[in-house]
Amino acid sequence: MNSIISNNSGSRKELETKINYFFSKNKISKLLSNSNFYKQKGFPCLNILKYIFMLVFTHKNLYRQKEHGSAQVEFAKDTVYRFLNSATYNWRKFLLMLSSSVIKEHIEPLTSENRENVLIFDDSIFSRNRSKAVELLARVHDHTKNIYLKGFRMLTLGWSDGSTFMPLAFSLLSSEKEKNRLCPVNDKIDKRTIGFKRRTEAVKKEFDVLFDLLEDAKRYNLPADYVLFDSWFGFPSVLIEILQEYKLNTICMLKAMPRVYYTYENKKLNLSELYKEVKKKRGKAKILASIIVGIGVDSKGNEVKGKIIFVRDRNRSRKWLALISTNTELSDEDIIRIYGKRWDIMPISALFPLCRYFFNADFCYKPYIYYLF
Repeated sequence: MNSIISNNSGSRKELETKINYFFSKNKISKLLSNSNFYKQKGFPCLNILKYIFMLVFTHKNLYRQKEHGSAQVEFAKDTVYRFLNSATYNWRKFLLMLSSSVIKEHIEPLTSENRENVLIFDDSIFSRNRSKAVELLARVHDHTKNIYLKGFRMLTLGWSDGSTFMPLAFSLLSSEKEKNRLCPVNDKIDKRTIGFKRRTEAVKKEFDVLFDLLEDAKRYNLPADYVLFDSWFGFPSVLIEILQEYKLNTICMLKAMPRVYYTYENKKLNLSELYKEVKKKRGKAKILASIIVGIGVDSKGNEVKGKIIFVRDRNRSRKWLALISTNTELSDEDIIRIYGKRWDIMPISALFPLCRYFFNADFCYKPYIYYLF
């Protein structure tokens, strides 16, 4: 798509036809209405959204299109800004409804019943180092670089079958510690709006928001067998709650934390101690060892088991990595294969022209549209 869409009228008309087909096929107008998208006056929200989509695929920003575009647009740029900055529109609900509809109607019928579907959590840094007055701007720790930055943490939830990835929900997080917040909340925001709810959510603990997003996804009965995430969320209490409350198994990386213990042969051991305890395979085996451990007890007092496998770090041959699965019946190879879906994300085949996009909003509620093919 990088170069095949020119600015000539033929290409533009063809693109408009495809976008109109996508909007009609997926009942975007109804989804907008269910997500509290109502016009206060002037132009319908559907028309403005179509215009924004057109900008994405013609590789132009709003200014270039208004000033130099060949096509006449019936509304002014301030109309688009008011649409993007509205604190009443529920972008997350809109994305979740649209993605779940696409998964159930277009993707799931093409997928084998034997293939494992997964929910993927990921958190990343949303850097705003040049900002000074953004609401709830905070000092956040970048774990990959081990430095502090000004910005937010971005927690995202997606669905994948190993070939297709669909974004489901998102949350932009500040810091739960008030001393780390550099800018306060705008006290003029209406407490009845979705905007106020997002600001309240932004200062919650990341684990609480993770379960909030899972709860949102649960309402739509998405086909999923496992939840995948990295070691940042790999605590026994999180794994137990996902298994008990959402009936989903978890596969995740583990971090060697000295105060997180697992039960093995009637002994309480942390991850490093477990590695020393188990018998490793000789030679250059990629899977060094696997064991069944107790990770804790559920609300009924029953012990919850997990399967930990130790694998050789291919970047550092003398080091090891650990994965855990709450489904202890999986083979070592299957645990690694399923967890690989967290990165093995391939684009959606051409089911429809606008196959995938991701709405995300900062606290000015300006959506960023990420589109992949």
